[in-house]
Amino acid sequence: MKRYTYKAKDKKTGKVVSGTVQADNERAAGRILLDQGYVPQKINEDVVEGFWAKLANKVSTKQRIIFTRQFATLIGAGLPLSTSLRMVAEQTEDKPTKAVIEDVLAQVEGGKTLHEAFAKHPDVFNKVYLSIIAAGEASGTLDVSLKRLAMQQEKDANMISKIRGAMVYPAIVLVVIVLVVIFMMVAVVPQVDSLYKDMGEELPVLTKVMVGISDFIMFWWWLILILVGVGVWFFLQFRKTDVGQKWLASFKLNVPLFKGLFLRLYNARFARTAQMLLSAGVPMLDAIKISTDAVNNIILEDQLNQAATMVRSGKPLSVSLKGRDYILPLVPQMAATGEQSGKIDEMLGKAAQVYEDELDERIAAISTMIEPILMVVLAIVAGGIVAAILFPIYSLVSNIGV
Repeated sequence: MKRYTYKAKDKKTGKVVSGTVQADNERAAGRILLDQGYVPQKINEDVVEGFWAKLANKVSTKQRIIFTRQFATLIGAGLPLSTSLRMVAEQTEDKPTKAVIEDVLAQVEGGKTLHEAFAKHPDVFNKVYLSIIAAGEASGTLDVSLKRLAMQQEKDANMISKIRGAMVYPAIVLVVIVLVVIFMMVAVVPQVDSLYKDMGEELPVLTKVMVGISDFIMFWWWLILILVGVGVWFFLQFRKTDVGQKWLASFKLNVPLFKGLFLRLYNARFARTAQMLLSAGVPMLDAIKISTDAVNNIILEDQLNQAATMVRSGKPLSVSLKGRDYILPLVPQMAATGEQSGKIDEMLGKAAQVYEDELDERIAAISTMIEPILMVVLAIVAGGIVAAILFPIYSLVSNIGV
């Protein structure tokens, strides 16, 4: 689907308006505008290609949450579907989001269901979103489904934000360490080397090593940049392969200090998504499959798919989940309680809440532990460099004094 900019006249007011619309071709864009009550005057394809086009037209998680919340409020107030979409589009200032809503509106007015219209934008509305919308349309509880979606998206975005926040401080400290090392190597170590040469003295072993590193950085900096660039490119390509995805998934689940955090994130995400889908009336097997896709870790997804196979063969969900390496015990335990009480969706939601609360505690604990560790690393690195610089100077001063 392509993006078009347009200038058109409103049939009712005669006012000339402009904006963007998404359509398969220019003629389809014209039809969309006519259906919306506009007479097209000018339609041009918005040609911006490559990475920057995707970046410019990307609908952020925040914008999707805002749209879902506004849409749910209007539907809950009893407004018709088309009217609600049009009102949200008029209130939306973000251009990519506005274009998507306008396209959904055009398709709904053209006879498509809301689920089918959303499905045209898989980069914006994932399988979980589409399944909840489909279930809401089928049961006549679209407003409730939309509110659940908004809450789920907010919880997930909040968890991801907290994890990223916990990693920002270590990243900043590591960057500072690297910059300090580069500065000392480029600006200070050569001065010590020059001083010793002028004095005709031989450098200590540790300082010789530092001088060698300094010379390499100064004369081969371009090679270092190339190697770093190639390394980053190779890693980005590697993570797209099956082997790379499995390695990265395994790393997250087993890396010291962070593995408990990621385990709770993925288990909470599975349980919360399954709870939302089951509450909306999605069949058990479909709910497990969609929740598995939402986890976003290929190793855990494999274990959940194995559990889904057992459920398909007649086993209870609690039994199918039990005893797996990366599925935390509370999930099958709460599922068993839910199966006995007939409230499996509610019990999975409680399991998700427990892990979300534990996630907050672990993030706080990790932030507390990382700070002294990084300070020690910084002290060792900086102290080693300073020792390699000051010891030779003290040695020279002692020789001169003698």
